[in-house]
Amino acid sequence: MTNVPTVRALLNFVAERDWDQFHSPENLAKSISIEAGELLECFQWSPDFDQEQVEAELADVITYCIHLANKIGVDLDEIVLRKLESTKAKYPVELAKGRMTKYTKLAEEPHE
Repeated sequence: MTNVPTVRALLNFVAERDWDQFHSPENLAKSISIEAGELLECFQWSPDFDQEQVEAELADVITYCIHLANKIGVDLDEIVLRKLESTKAKYPVELAKGRMTKYTKLAEEPHE
């Protein structure tokens, strides 16, 4: 994962400031949640949003996710693709297409 330019830039940014000492998995997970809350706040009272603010908060969430993945030694592409495969199994196209039904209820509810 360290060959990706974005990841290299983030790792360099952190290294230059000697911030890795503060980036425990626990602290990074907390930061992801905090930044996700700030992203959600962009939509708190209206579906209308400030594009620039949403992009900044989304970048914060993604940055902390990248840091956490790096810290615990996982490849983001690998874990996302693996999760996608398990989600595909839970939501087969023939049952889930065009529906918001939870996977545990897909077979129970009629599909049009």
